[in-house]
Amino acid sequence: MSCSLLEFCRLQELRTVRDFLFQSQKIEPAENKNPTDNELSWDTSDWESAWDNGENPEENSTSTTTVEEETTGQGEPWLQDCVVSLSPCSDLLVVARDQKAVFLSAKWRTDDSGREAMTLAVSWSGILGTEEGECISSAISIPLASQKRSSTGRPDWTCVVVGFTSGYVRFYTESGVLLLAQLLHEDPVLRLKCRTYEIPRHPGVTEQHEELSILYPAALVTIDGFSLFQSLRACRNQVARAAAAGSDVVPPPPLAYKKWGLQEMDTIVDHSSVGVMTLCVFDQMKNASILGGFHASVKGSPPAMSQYVTVGAGPYTGFYYAVEGSSQPLLSHVALAVASKLTSALFSAASGWLGWNKNKNEEEVAQKQKPKVEAATPLGIRFGLPDSRRHGESICLSPCNTLAGVTDDFGRVTLLDLARGIAIRMWKGYRDAQLGWLQVQEERGDREHSPSATLPRRHALFLIIYAPRRGILEVWAMQRGPRVGAFTVGKHCRLLYAGYRLMGVNSVTSQGWQLHTQQVCLLDPITGALRTVNIPFHLALSDKKSERAKDMHLVKKLSAILKSRDVDPETLENEAKSVLLEIKHPAIKKQALESLLSNRNTPVSCLTNILCALNDTLKEQAADELDVSLPQLCSSQLKLLRLYSDIQQLQSAADTQACSDNQDSLDGIEDELSRVGPVLQRYAQFTSKPSVSFAQDSPDSPLPVQAFLSQMECTEDGEVKVIRRSEAEWSQLGNFLFWGCLCGRSPLHKVCDTLQQAGISPQQLLCLLLSVWLQREKETLQKPAETVRHLHTLLVALSNMKGAVEESWDPQSVSPWWQQIRSTCIQSHNAAASLLAALVAHRAAKASITSRADSKLQSEWEAVSLELEQWVVCVRQLEDVLVLQTLLLVPSPQGGAAAQCSIKTLLEGGTGGIADSVSKWVFRQSMEPERLQEILHSREIPGEDQQEQMEGKKDEDDADRTAELLVAVCKRFPHSLSPDMLFAHCCWEYVVQWNKDPEESRHLSVAVEHLKLISSPHIQLGISTMMWSTFIVKRFSAAAFLMEKVGKAPKDRLCRRDVGMGDKAMTFFLSCCVQLLQILMEADSATEEVPAPELSVEEAWTGAEGPASIAELALEQRGVHYPLVQHHCLLASLLHAAMSFSVKVKPLSLFDSKGKNAFFRDLTTIQLMPSGDMDPILVSMRQEFLLRVLTGWVQAIDEAPNSSPLPSTGPKADWWPSLCLELGTLLQVNPDILRRHLVCELYNQGLDLRAEEVMLEVEDKDVLGSQLLVLTGQRLSYSLLHSQSQTQTAMELLARLPPTLCTWLKAMDPSELRSPLIPLPQTSRLVSRLVEMLPENHAQYSLALHLLEAVDVLITDD
Repeated sequence: MSCSLLEFCRLQELRTVRDFLFQSQKIEPAENKNPTDNELSWDTSDWESAWDNGENPEENSTSTTTVEEETTGQGEPWLQDCVVSLSPCSDLLVVARDQKAVFLSAKWRTDDSGREAMTLAVSWSGILGTEEGECISSAISIPLASQKRSSTGRPDWTCVVVGFTSGYVRFYTESGVLLLAQLLHEDPVLRLKCRTYEIPRHPGVTEQHEELSILYPAALVTIDGFSLFQSLRACRNQVARAAAAGSDVVPPPPLAYKKWGLQEMDTIVDHSSVGVMTLCVFDQMKNASILGGFHASVKGSPPAMSQYVTVGAGPYTGFYYAVEGSSQPLLSHVALAVASKLTSALFSAASGWLGWNKNKNEEEVAQKQKPKVEAATPLGIRFGLPDSRRHGESICLSPCNTLAGVTDDFGRVTLLDLARGIAIRMWKGYRDAQLGWLQVQEERGDREHSPSATLPRRHALFLIIYAPRRGILEVWAMQRGPRVGAFTVGKHCRLLYAGYRLMGVNSVTSQGWQLHTQQVCLLDPITGALRTVNIPFHLALSDKKSERAKDMHLVKKLSAILKSRDVDPETLENEAKSVLLEIKHPAIKKQALESLLSNRNTPVSCLTNILCALNDTLKEQAADELDVSLPQLCSSQLKLLRLYSDIQQLQSAADTQACSDNQDSLDGIEDELSRVGPVLQRYAQFTSKPSVSFAQDSPDSPLPVQAFLSQMECTEDGEVKVIRRSEAEWSQLGNFLFWGCLCGRSPLHKVCDTLQQAGISPQQLLCLLLSVWLQREKETLQKPAETVRHLHTLLVALSNMKGAVEESWDPQSVSPWWQQIRSTCIQSHNAAASLLAALVAHRAAKASITSRADSKLQSEWEAVSLELEQWVVCVRQLEDVLVLQTLLLVPSPQGGAAAQCSIKTLLEGGTGGIADSVSKWVFRQSMEPERLQEILHSREIPGEDQQEQMEGKKDEDDADRTAELLVAVCKRFPHSLSPDMLFAHCCWEYVVQWNKDPEESRHLSVAVEHLKLISSPHIQLGISTMMWSTFIVKRFSAAAFLMEKVGKAPKDRLCRRDVGMGDKAMTFFLSCCVQLLQILMEADSATEEVPAPELSVEEAWTGAEGPASIAELALEQRGVHYPLVQHHCLLASLLHAAMSFSVKVKPLSLFDSKGKNAFFRDLTTIQLMPSGDMDPILVSMRQEFLLRVLTGWVQAIDEAPNSSPLPSTGPKADWWPSLCLELGTLLQVNPDILRRHLVCELYNQGLDLRAEEVMLEVEDKDVLGSQLLVLTGQRLSYSLLHSQSQTQTAMELLARLPPTLCTWLKAMDPSELRSPLIPLPQTSRLVSRLVEMLPENHAQYSLALHLLEAVDVLITDD
């Protein structure tokens, strides 16, 4: 709750560091023999010091206590004489003296206890000075940010900047490699300071630029941070490249810097670069009038200025302002000590090893030539704090750049307000003080309870003062706050305050970064410990707010205790009790109590003891000092905890009380159970299949006390109200209260009495009871008789509670109590549990009504009430739902979850809800329409015959049991599941599924099959019309327009693009369109002969509210225009034929303008149809199309033998010729032409038997004879002239033939025959038919006789 010093790191090898820095001067010349080696990190100083001092490796690994003893013995504050710099990231420590320096890098090590701790170990040591007589005067370690996108705020590497008394500023890597050296001024470097990017806390704060400032006795140099960052990266990359491959020098970008000559101050020893600032208008006018006099002109906008504050003497503190733009930045020539020097040094080292000699005169000459030093821009002092006797020693700038702490030689610490330029506070008695700042951010938990929670989080500023003379570290709140912390530390420590963070960060790259930097660290050279100061935010607040903040920290302490898993219950109880009693603020105490009650790891006994102690403490307090809500919360939670403990104890107690009371009302329940027993068993078989669930979701898992408390709430009148949250939590609470009673493991009446005494309303208890009963359906069905008896006992006990059934209830009206049970059963999807609950509640309600009637009338008449009538209807509905749900649970071949139904969903589904559920089940079962028709027909068999069939099937399979279930459902719903109703819904379900995936053309085919099975033409007509207008006509028109566009059967890609299905699926779709339109025409013709059916529902299901059934919608459809349907059927047939035989045709071009305009109109409208004789050109186009279809059919059946039957579907179907003849009649094409063409094509294909059958129907025999005569000549010509196996007999016959016949045969072209190899007897039979067909006066009759003679001779010779 107060400030603390936390050790986060420890230094190793302190003695090695001290010995190296303070070793005798005799060793130093040996160290200086080759300074180049040191620059290249060829370091041997640590080895030489170890050898010279006679140390061994074991002494270097001594423990901390040994280091303490050895370092304490020297008695000198050696660290105060060194230049010390710690990186803000605490991963690099630089300790330097004279020309030597030691770099210590962070390493992780494991101590004896197995814990990992960070240490700083020596990673490099050597001599940094290269000029004669120069010493290290200042050093800082700057971490450079990584430029990788994956970086999250850790530094890429750390640059060590060292200032020398010679004026040089040199930059090194962590390994001591010199990157670059700059001589910007020829005076000694006094101080090096850095400023990095900080995210502005407020929109009005000026964003400061990064820079490195170098202080000389009379000059100040500021190097731009971006320029320095780029140069350092380039130099480091060049070092790595040169060390790896010795590549050429790439000069890094020059440094941009500004050099100011600080005037009008006698002595300057330290400085702070405050950054860019802008004066307000009043200050600008004041300064202008002071500097320029009365007539001074004032600019319109205040100029931006860089503020510098220096300390020293004459004046004691000086304020300088450099107007931006008054001096152009200088570009330095980077004195690169990288590539050329590195490679030469590498070769010189190698030559020393190999015995070579190299002249070093060139290098010595280069070192003696110093670079040019630019002149400084004069900068006059604006004002100062004059104190002739006081000499300033150091200045430390605050993180917010508004305050600064200054130390002087009088032992004073002065606090400066930099904006106003005045001293606002002074501390005395701090000689040789070291300063640091710590900025603490308000924690989120504190902000959430503040009235200004939506504003940004606040920051508190603290000044850290280390007084080495007194050995004390103090923490002071700013600006005029008290001392909030003091620590006794050693007198030889160093307070390390960097005042900057990572370089190379900007407003873009810092997004999402978490910069882990230490603001203030205290280094103890005796123990080697690095410690940081931890200050709570509330210490910056006033007393009242501080007390609240202290309470908030107690809450956090409690949260930390509750989160730890290693705490035993006794310790947890003591700690939590002490924290709760220590908190003062009532609201925070209430918050802490709520967090304790919501913790899952706290046992019930622990919670009870804590609440009792807290309650006793609150009773002792005065009433006016106490918040009323807190004692109420304690008492209510105590009451709930005792209730939880009582229920828990009752669950482990056996139920010794007999449940014989109120069992009279259960008489006859066994008969009810035996009646529904077979269906319950079948239902249980489907629902008891194993399933996977998580252990924590199991209903048998114990209810934590925290979950119990979160669902219970005590009202002001002392009653307990159950809060309903999620269904899972509600069911878990019901399991905790009642499952033991339902299983018989807990005393029923004691549990009910305990709950009644707690004040829980019976309505909520009833809701919990029914919830657990319905949820644990699987367990209740294992022993239904036992669980039903316990449920009855619980239900009667709850009904007898006060407030359950109103005393003024009239049995002739509906009771809200029993109506609550009915509503739960009606909405539940657990059909079996709902039915059992309804049977029990029906018995209990009947007993209650009878007892009330007996007490009032004292008669023997049975009481009849509206309540019992509703129970009868409810039980009837639940029995129906149980049978239906059992059917729906039959596993589907397609897999997937079974559909769930309840009375509510069926009623909301309308009059067709039941048929819709069964139709979806039929679809998932992939049941064929014929199989469904067979099952529906079996229910019409009388009951005795059906029973005999069932007894005969002892080894029935699953399909028979499923059929039996379906028959049982249909018997329960004789009207809702009448055959026409079920077929109509099945048809609609299949066409809906087809519309979702048109590639599944089988779904559309099955829908048409279901449509055919509907016996009522009125329903059939309405369903067909709805199918056509809703699903079919859009794709049908798209197919027609696509074929009209391409002029042939389109390819698969075009079909998918325009119609939404492939070419094969589209062919099947057009076939279904033809069947659908044919059914539509047949149904329209039959509606006049048959009256419309009357649809009805079962008496128990008359309350259905919802959409009308498909059958009802079908009966509401208007009649169709028969010629328009026939017109569309004609087009569908043409499209189907074109797709089946890939005929090139533009189908819409076969019709005139009237016919085209009539297409795709609403079938119920009357359109102007084509009439009269058609244009001969159109007729010839139609005839050509039909002839091509017949040719395609003949070619398709070529593979089938003459005697084999043809299939009923596809291009080989036997009905294609008759369809073409029907189409010819409708299209005004002469059917005799089609028959003659078919005969010729069959003979051409070699299918003589099929041709003879069609030939009988040809009317114009003469034309057919002439056509067949040519075909016969082609056959004979092939046999005599073109066959490869020509016989001598054939040649002799050819010579004996009449010249006319021979010439005619030679003129024949057998290549037109698709099947020329025909047996001679078939050809002879064909010629005989020709002779019979042609009249004697025909011009080609004699030619036919000659052919007959020639064929007979050939047959005789063979």
